[in-house]
Amino acid sequence: MSRVLRARRGTYMDSIRLMSATRTMQAVPGVAWAAAVMATPAITEELAGRGFPRGDLDGASAEDLLLAVEAHSDGDAEAALIAAEMALEAEAAAAASPGRVAERLPQTLREALTALPSANLALISVPGPYAALEAAKALSAGLHVLLFSDNVPLEAEVELKSRGAELGLLVMGPGAGTAILGGTGLGFANVVTRGRVGIVAAAGTGAQEVMCLLDRWGAGISHVIGVGGRDVSIEVGGRMASLALSALNDDEDTDAVLLVSKPPAPEVARSLLREGGRDKPLVAAFLGLGGAVADPGEPAVPGVEVCRSLEGAALSAVRLQGLPRPQVCEGLAADAATRMSGLSAHRRAVRGLFSGGTLCHEAMLLLHPRLGALHSNVPLRPEWRVPAPPGAHVLLDLGEEEFTRGRPHPMIDPESRVQQLLEAARDPSTAVILIDVVLGHSSHPDPAGVLAPVCREVVEQDGGPAVVAYVLGTDRDPQGYTRQREQFERAGCLVPPTAARAALLAGAIAVRLPALAEWEPS
Repeated sequence: MSRVLRARRGTYMDSIRLMSATRTMQAVPGVAWAAAVMATPAITEELAGRGFPRGDLDGASAEDLLLAVEAHSDGDAEAALIAAEMALEAEAAAAASPGRVAERLPQTLREALTALPSANLALISVPGPYAALEAAKALSAGLHVLLFSDNVPLEAEVELKSRGAELGLLVMGPGAGTAILGGTGLGFANVVTRGRVGIVAAAGTGAQEVMCLLDRWGAGISHVIGVGGRDVSIEVGGRMASLALSALNDDEDTDAVLLVSKPPAPEVARSLLREGGRDKPLVAAFLGLGGAVADPGEPAVPGVEVCRSLEGAALSAVRLQGLPRPQVCEGLAADAATRMSGLSAHRRAVRGLFSGGTLCHEAMLLLHPRLGALHSNVPLRPEWRVPAPPGAHVLLDLGEEEFTRGRPHPMIDPESRVQQLLEAARDPSTAVILIDVVLGHSSHPDPAGVLAPVCREVVEQDGGPAVVAYVLGTDRDPQGYTRQREQFERAGCLVPPTAARAALLAGAIAVRLPALAEWEPS
């Protein structure tokens, strides 16, 4: 195997262009593996581990582009590098052509405000070391901030949100990937019907899950305010979640509010619940917090309902809108019974490959009582951190930094999960592979087109594992919810209606207990 590496110093590229260059190289005959990546320390270590010469990696920085190819011959590798270089040059030439850009684009926040003086929000997506400074400039200019960037220090987040709260300006993030404000989607947003349920979320795919369920079940969305996962920590104190709740309580287009979060600090959760429900009903899904929400003997907060899953929270919000309860369990026990009957007896493990971190966390919370230890890169308990022992249940959040440094997020590039799917299928202990597929703006245009053929290959193995595929989206999303579901169904996958049902169905197959697929958490 020939391994060839080429570096372009001082050439920063975003995830979309990295993905495009990677695909260009992978399409060249004779190429076994290829990647266009930024030279972060984690990436250079990984490349060295694959056998690329360390000497070629010395001195590379996170601002350098690396084109790496493994091919059957030096000629094949060189052809792939040439193809990538030509594609990148063509993109650069197209971007610089007079017909592409009629005028010089703004280079700074000040120039952008001069061009668009009526703007009231800045969306910031720059490398983490620069993000806090740009956010501070935006606040000084009187703008709300959606801070898409991650790797922002906690102390900088506290400072920004303290200032934003004083000014009455939202600081959404860092790492805020989803928002819908006034009908406009920002980041990884789905296309949903306008309605009267407002959402505050310290969980990106958690926000997407509840907004899509509400849309599919007939309830529309007024606004979605993503505040970043650390907002509900004890250090940040829920500053932006509190401001967002207040804004939705004052919003005349919102009748009910849904609050979504991975485990918050209990003190922060109690404070937010006391703020909610005063003027409008509040449904809260604090995943994993359980009974710590309420102090012993403290009365329930009037107008507030606390749920244990995203599915449960969406069902409660639907009820508050006076809509009929949708069917979420019908036929799932029978599906589980059918699939488990064809499994080899030694296949007992669940392998979860998630692009949505909140969906991974919800799955672990739902499955732990029945399956026991669940190993993960984001485990419920420290002793369950991967690597896992042979035959263990493993649920991975592939959107975490260790999987995305210098490469596209799995929502953008589903190819990143193909090899992991095949590896999980080859493990003789795997009973079921659980995947999520997140649709919407900024996601891959046809993830099922990439993943469904691989799922078919897995499902058609004699005595091989089942595949449970959950599709998160709406029919108005660019990819089309129904079209994506149908591709997975034709491939032989089980495709449940919610992320919670997908997790429980996978668990039911693994432990040979069909009724688990239709269990409803209290």
